[in-house]
Formats: sequence, structure tokens, C-alpha cells
Amino acid sequence: MTRVLVLNSGSSSLKLQVLDTALPESRSELTWVLVERIGEESGNLRIRRTDATGLPAAERTAEAPFPDHTVALARVLKLAAELEVHPDDLGVEAVGHRVVHGGPDFHQPVLVTPEVEADVEALEILAPLHNPANLRGIRVARELLPGLPHVAVFDTGFFHDLPAHAHTYAIDRDVAREYDLRRYGFHGTSHDYVSHRTAEILGRPYDELSQIVLHLGNGASASAITGGRAVDTSMGLTPLEGLVMGTRPGDLDPGMLIHLIRDRGMSPADVSTLLNKRSGLLGLSGVSDFRELLRRVDDGDERATLAYDVVIHRLRRYIGGYWAVLGDVGALTFTAGVGENVPRLRADALATLTGWGVEIDPDANVRGSGERLISTPNSRVAVLVVPTDEELAIARACDAVLGRG
Repeated sequence: MTRVLVLNSGSSSLKLQVLDTALPESRSELTWVLVERIGEESGNLRIRRTDATGLPAAERTAEAPFPDHTVALARVLKLAAELEVHPDDLGVEAVGHRVVHGGPDFHQPVLVTPEVEADVEALEILAPLHNPANLRGIRVARELLPGLPHVAVFDTGFFHDLPAHAHTYAIDRDVAREYDLRRYGFHGTSHDYVSHRTAEILGRPYDELSQIVLHLGNGASASAITGGRAVDTSMGLTPLEGLVMGTRPGDLDPGMLIHLIRDRGMSPADVSTLLNKRSGLLGLSGVSDFRELLRRVDDGDERATLAYDVVIHRLRRYIGGYWAVLGDVGALTFTAGVGENVPRLRADALATLTGWGVEIDPDANVRGSGERLISTPNSRVAVLVVPTDEELAIARACDAVLGRG
């Protein structure tokens, strides 16, 4: 197999790419699609075809209401046919789907069946923002592209083999076993891809490089990797734990939730909305977009400044904690939208580590694109920016599960 359609379905969006896994990474993308504001009065669709060098060759846009994901994908396929990048035109051989939570049973990519769909649906209680949307995309794609094998790739898979001391919560073990309560971790395809690319860039064997990966976007997570496996990660049973995110709080005292429900009269649904949609940057500053947050910081906005300081403080806690877990660190890598594009955050997060031998090159730590080393030659730790490519990781997983890689 070489050509895979990768579909990432959000609650109000669809992102699609057709990738040729036999080509070099810089030329693997054959087409790219983004549909936004599904279910609203008006939505946007962009579809782009690339040429043999990986550069955009043609683009089509549409603004129209997309009442649901079925209508959105049908419109995508129609425009794709007009641009001659329909899955049939490109010889697509499989569809890969991102699924956020795989629970205790799904830690390898699997062919989608009705039974798999039912299991993914049952896991919605652990990832209420993500799994329902992921499942919606699977069902729509299987309906409109029934002749292709569909493969589910799980964000939690990379962290399935966390050491027991890292994935175990210190609660009654019988309760934990009965309800499968453990730390699962998320953004696994990103941490897997970026950590392997980091080792390749540095010319180091993957299983000999101890590294920290920081996936910083609207969702954010950190991982510690050594001996060829993840040994810790910041997210837990759900994608709420860990770093400060766009609308999610990361670490907090669970007693707060008991207090809000028992003593302040909030319902479990109210608390879920608070933690998933009204916390993080949005809850602290009133905005969830990091670019707007920084604009407000520069304008002297006290709420935005506090939010930024909380983000940096939490990052430093995790970096220092993972350094202690690993014993030594050979590489530290920033990835995802914020990690790749905000030099100020990278510098501030590492500013207290000069005594540990971390040196950032100000001339290299600038806004840019592509993979790059931003530490000085004298730095004891290599610090890198590596753009993540979860879609390519999913496409390669499809190759593997179908035995064609």
C-alpha cells in the first residue's frame, strides 16, 4: 500500500489528507482538505491539490451551510472529483481514522468493524469532546466510501506500555481494576512521530536517546521517553490532566470537584462543561487562542499575563519532573501549533535551566518553519523544534495493520 486517506473528525470540523507513504515526507501529501463550522449557519471548505514536489498546485474553496458531517464529506468528495483528487482518482487503498481514546483494549491500530464502532462509542464517557466526533467521522466515511478498508488509530496507543508505577493511580486497586482507571495518555501519534524524528535528526539510535517531547497546541501534553518507550506522560485517564490548555485546566485538586458538586450545587454536567470548555486559557484570560493571548499580554492585560505565567510555570514543573524521572536528558523537542510557532514560550519555559546546561541560541529560536535545532553548540541538551505529522503517522499505521508496509 502507498496511498491512504487520513480523516480527523472534530465536533464541527473535518480534516482530510491523502498521503503517499512511499514518497519522501516532504512530497507525501497529495491533497489536503479542511471543513470548518459544520452545523452552523455558514461553513467553510478548502481543498488543495499538491504537485509532484509537494507544493500547492490548485485550490478550491466553498462557503455554504454544512448541516452535518455527511453533507460536509459528500461536498468534499464532489469538489475532489472536480480537481481530480477524488480517492478513486488517486488510487486510495485505505482510510485511516484518528480516535482519541482507546481504553484498555485498543492500543494497536485495528480494522473498523461494527463491534469496534460500538466499543469506541462506549469510551465516549472518557473523552466526551473527542470520541463522539471521531466516531461520527468513521460512520460517515464508511457510508460514503464503503469499498475501502477503514482503520482506527488510537491516541492512547503509544502510552499503553507505560511502566506500572507511571500509569497507576494511588486509589483502591479493586475500584481501579473494576472501572479500568489508569493513566492512558494522549497525543500518542504525535509523541511517537516527533520522538522518532528527533532521534533521526540527531543521528542517535532511538532506544539510546532519553528525551522530553512537548506537544503544545490547543490541547497540550508532555512525554518522557527512554530506552525506546514512553515512561511518563502528562495526560491521564482523560485528556484533562497535565499542562494548561486552551479550554482545559490540566492538573487540579480533585477535591475541588467534590466541593463544587456537594457544597456549591453544581451538577456533574456543569462540572464537565467547566473543565472541558470553560477552563484553561479561556477561563483565566477570556481567550483560548494563544496568538490573541500574547497580544493581550503585550498590551498589559493582567488576566492574560497571569494566564501566560501559569502556562510557563506548569511547563517548567513538568520539564523538571521528567528530567528527574529520566535521570538525564539528551533532547528536548517542541511541537504542535504553539510549540512550533511561539519562540517566546520556548525561551521562557527553558529560562531557568541554564544551570543544567541548557542553552538556547536566540538567533535560531525565531519564528520559522520546518525542523530545526535551536540550542547552541555548547548546550548540554539538544533543543529542537519538530513539526508534528500525525496524519503521516496514521497513514503508516494503516500500512502496518493491513500488512502492506
